[in-house]
Amino acid sequence: MICTRRHFRFPHIPYSIHFLIDHSANIHLVPGTTLVCDSMFQISAVIGIEFLLKMSDVTEVKPLISQSSSSNLPDFKKSVKLKYVKLGYHYLITHGMYLFLSPLVVILAAQLSTFSLEDVHVLWDHLRFNLISVVVCSTLLVFLSTLYFLTRPRPVYLVNFSCYKPEEDRKCTRQKFLQCSTSTGTFTDQSLEFQKKILERSGLGESTYLPEAVLRIPPNPCMEEARKEAELVMFGAIDELLAKTGIKPKDIGILVVNCSLFNPTPSLTSMIVNHYKLRGNILSFNLGGMGCSAGLIAIDLAKDLLQVNPNSYALVMSMENITLNWYFGNERSMLVSNCLFRMGGAAILLSNKSSDRKTSKYQLVHTVRTHKGSDDKCFSCVTQLEDPIGKIGVSLSKDLMGVAGDALKTNITTLGPLVLPMSEQLLFFATLVGKKVLRMKIKPYIPDFKLAFEHFCIHAGGRAVLDEIEKNLQLSDWHMEPSRMTLNRFGNTSSSSPWYELAYSEAKGRIKKGDRAWQIAFGSGFKCNSAVWKALKTINPSKEKNLNPWIDEIHQFPVHVPKFSAL
Repeated sequence: MICTRRHFRFPHIPYSIHFLIDHSANIHLVPGTTLVCDSMFQISAVIGIEFLLKMSDVTEVKPLISQSSSSNLPDFKKSVKLKYVKLGYHYLITHGMYLFLSPLVVILAAQLSTFSLEDVHVLWDHLRFNLISVVVCSTLLVFLSTLYFLTRPRPVYLVNFSCYKPEEDRKCTRQKFLQCSTSTGTFTDQSLEFQKKILERSGLGESTYLPEAVLRIPPNPCMEEARKEAELVMFGAIDELLAKTGIKPKDIGILVVNCSLFNPTPSLTSMIVNHYKLRGNILSFNLGGMGCSAGLIAIDLAKDLLQVNPNSYALVMSMENITLNWYFGNERSMLVSNCLFRMGGAAILLSNKSSDRKTSKYQLVHTVRTHKGSDDKCFSCVTQLEDPIGKIGVSLSKDLMGVAGDALKTNITTLGPLVLPMSEQLLFFATLVGKKVLRMKIKPYIPDFKLAFEHFCIHAGGRAVLDEIEKNLQLSDWHMEPSRMTLNRFGNTSSSSPWYELAYSEAKGRIKKGDRAWQIAFGSGFKCNSAVWKALKTINPSKEKNLNPWIDEIHQFPVHVPKFSAL
């Protein structure tokens, strides 16, 4: 390759930058420091080019070998992919300790290589004549090791999980939804038109599910039908989970069920204990009224219980009940939930047995809970109440998006130091110091959570929520795909939606050993909760058979979800 050297001079800079360029490249500068070229070229050395181009303008170009050309050099601000520069910085900081220790290891190895047998004998004699010191040090070492192993947190493993997939006759297209709403005779024309507009912009598809009592004409919302729905969802998910794991019901020592709006007597936990004949000393908990984020609260509760109950299995059941919570009034703030919420549930089996590590899918790394209930606006943004004519429904405030954003900000501020690499934490800290201490006019730095997680399972509460999180966390379409496809295929299944999203990633064959998944959910109160999982093995979709709700139709996804889909 014939190469020429071009010399670019920058004013006010005490040194020059050299580029080694193919002879075939036609390159020159145009006013405004726009750099373009019409052939490939190689840079042999770039000394802070991005910084230099920002600090000064190129005023003169004097090639050592003149060439006649009218083409332009590339705009480095557009051609240099800063994400790769940032990734290199991330690797440098992350592995900085290893780089720092490497010379010390080399020096130590070189020193040890000079040891002779005589040096070893001298060292042994020294220790032998200082027996008391050796005994004291050994005793202290054994004591501290024992204390560490006794007080360290027990690892919590996710053995497996299952998501309930209702039968085909429970499917509800958007058109069928509107027909059922119209047939009730309780909604005004304005309310029906409002529901139609919500559906057209919701992101929901044509294959979501509703319980029989709602689909029936006329609807039949009653306690018997609500119990029937609860049994279908709970027993369907748990039966599949037990089939996956081979665990006997009697082996389960902890049971946590969360359902926000349906809390009968006997409780949902009692229904499960009775159906599966669980043991008499089981620790059972029924969480109610905690909204869509209750599934991760249940995981956090089970984790705490597993810390004090060794060699135990914990069963977590997350669901919502639609039958008794369908709104038949005309208040717009209450009609939104009708359009978004659908039938679903998930069962999760956790273990603290070290022997289960080999067979488990994930290990629980962190749980972070954020509660904004002390603020009146946050507390009242999602409320179950009666409308002016006595119809009960869940009212969604106009402040919901702002409240959710504030809760998310608080949650990730707590989660960030636990999961973000040191490079991101240093950048965030430097920006914070510059803004708060030095009073510099700079934008706050948003950490790149894509460096902390490979998979994002964001509660599919609605299209607007997903759009805002995608924008604020700067996530790609690939990262958002599980959440958007879950919303399209199953709708908002409340607290169980993050599990449908994780199941989607598994069915797509995306989960590799060592991958980290972030589940995040929002709920009334107002709450924002996170759970971080680490994959213990690569998930092979072919081994899931029919025990994954996506597996028989995953080839059809992803699908294009337009922002507006007319009815």
